[in-house]
Amino acid sequence: MNRILSDFAGRWKLERDITPAEGPAGRFLGCAEWTDKNGLMQYKETGNLQISGHAAMVAERRYRWDEKLNISFEDGRFFHQVPALGGAAAHWCDPDQYDASYDFTDWPRWSCTWRVRGPRKDYTLHSRYSKI
Repeated sequence: MNRILSDFAGRWKLERDITPAEGPAGRFLGCAEWTDKNGLMQYKETGNLQISGHAAMVAERRYRWDEKLNISFEDGRFFHQVPALGGAAAHWCDPDQYDASYDFTDWPRWSCTWRVRGPRKDYTLHSRYSKI
């Protein structure tokens, strides 16, 4: 089933595992919220980020989503488009390549996995969302 923008509205539990090719792993536990603002959804995630061997810290991220599931950074620059049926998405941020895979098969639980590679980056982010 195609996902539409309103499907994401509201609060979601967010769990994210950060797995680097080398170095300490991390885990983010928090909440993601989509709120309507003039036909666009404002996305905000907040929670605690724990990197192995380091003190936990509060982390936050914000994006804008439009009706075509285009995601933009807070400053308006395009990030990527979420495939409505799930599947692949990508973003090039010179010199790094970000490749995503969205999985909506267990809706309203869903996940997104990012594989990031570049001269100084080599990690995987696996995020799981469940409706609150």
